[in-house]
Parts: sequence; structure tokens; C-alpha cells
Amino acid sequence: MALETPRSSARSRINQPARRNRSEATQSRPSRFRLWLRRRRGLLRPAGLGLGIAALLVVAALATMAADPYGKLTALWEGAAEITGGAGMTVQEVILEGSRNTPPELVREALSVRRGDPILGFDPHAARERLELIAWVSAAHVERHLNGLIRVRITERQPFAIWQRDGRFSVIDERGEVVSSENIGAFGRLPLVVGAGANRVAAPMIALLRATPVVQERTHALVRVAERRWNLRLRNGTDVLLPDGQEAAALARLAELQAKQGLLDRPLAAIDLRLPDKLVLRLPPAAAGPQPAPMEPTVQRVRNGRG
Repeated sequence: MALETPRSSARSRINQPARRNRSEATQSRPSRFRLWLRRRRGLLRPAGLGLGIAALLVVAALATMAADPYGKLTALWEGAAEITGGAGMTVQEVILEGSRNTPPELVREALSVRRGDPILGFDPHAARERLELIAWVSAAHVERHLNGLIRVRITERQPFAIWQRDGRFSVIDERGEVVSSENIGAFGRLPLVVGAGANRVAAPMIALLRATPVVQERTHALVRVAERRWNLRLRNGTDVLLPDGQEAAALARLAELQAKQGLLDRPLAAIDLRLPDKLVLRLPPAAAGPQPAPMEPTVQRVRNGRG
């Protein structure tokens, strides 16, 4: 057993308060996390308030759904929209992207929102569904931002051809869907297809015609006959009768005849290519005498004077 001398005992009593003061100072010093919280207290308070309000709304919504899942939830959301609108969370700007042919008035009607409306009162999903009901719109994307911005991006159907049926003209897309029946003159350079059912099968025939430029540049319209086969109405008034299912071969033959004989530039009433081993040329009515009335659809001209 060691004996404690008076000198060592005094030294021990002197050192003990110093060690205790160091430990107390270490415990009282704030940690780095607490210092970070103190510096950002002014920023965290609004965020915490917003989260608290959001949490209360969620709890209230769940309680309302449990009590009345249909009637009262709508009223609760509308009430929240009014509260946030009164707090300054209103629609300030609407940005529309991707619109070229879609009428602006139809877009405004589908969005059904004005500057100053409560931002939470605007339903982007319902607006997207209404936008996609517009004939020109293939797809729509609608974003709602709490800073008052509404961003709308639409993908339009591309005008592909003009379809004539029963004397009426419509702009169609590549699938044959009608996208517009107004302002047809603005699309006068598009191919013209004529007859019942021509809109649904026009795309493959137009592709074949574009692959034969010497024929395409002389063609005024593609005429669907009995929803079975095609005729070409040339710009000089000549009708070219194509075989059913053999259009590509007939167009290649027609291009060859044009290169060798200039057939497409002759004053003819019709060029019949329906038989692969036979070519039938019909003279105009003035040279051939009276002719029976044609059974094919009548081709009209778009009002902008397309030829």
C-alpha cells in the first residue's frame, strides 16, 4: 500500500479542478451540427412551416376520405386552393411550347385558367386530357409550378395530305386521321387524295409516288376507286388507271414510257395500265365522240388555286 505524501496530495487536489473544467467546457461547446442549425434557422422556419401545413392538409384529406371519400374531398381541396390563392400562390404565367397549327383559342379553352387564379385550383392532369381531345394534338404534357408558372408542351399531328370526299376538304395526318377542316388553303402544297376510304390507305401510295418524281410532278390527285384501287389524275386532265396491288410496277412502267415517248405530256383522256402486258390509251371526248359519264369520284380543286 503506497503512502501519500503531503506534497503529492496537494498536487492532486490542484489538478482535479482543472480536469473537471476542461471536461465541462468540452460538454458545453456546441457541435458542428448545432452550429449549422443555428446559422440556417431563418431559412428552416419557413420550410418547416410549409411542411407542417402540407402535413396537416394530408392528414385532413385522409380523414375526410375515410369519412366521405367522394363528396367532401373536393370541397377540402377547393378550400385549400382558395387559402393558398389568398396567400399569393396564384397563376402568373402560362408558357405554351410545340404549337404550330393548333388554334390558340382551343388551347385556352382546354386549359381553362387565367392569371390570378389559385395555382392549386389548376388540375394539370385534367388539362392534359382536354388538350389531347383537340384534333391537332397527338400528346400533351402539363406542369404546374408553385411559383405561379404553368408550362404546356404539346406534340402535334403532322399534316400529311388533303382528303376530298363528297365535295369537302380535310387535312389528314399520315394515319389518315382528320386534323382540320378549316383554312385548307394554307396546306395547298400537300398531296390531294380523293374518294371514300382514301385517307386510310393514302400513305403507302404517296410514298410510291414520291419515289417516282417524273410521275409525281405531273400528278394533281390520287383518286381511290371503289375503295379497291387507285387512279392518278394528272395536271393536264389525263386519268391513269393503276392495277390493284401492282402500283409500284405500274409507276415504274409509266416512268419508262414517259422517258421514251413523253406519254404523260400527250393530250389523252386516260392511260390504262391495269393489265401488265397491255397498254390502252383513250383519246379526249372531242376526238373520240360522246363518252359515258365517269364512274370515278369527281376531282375538285382546292380554293387556293392548286394546279
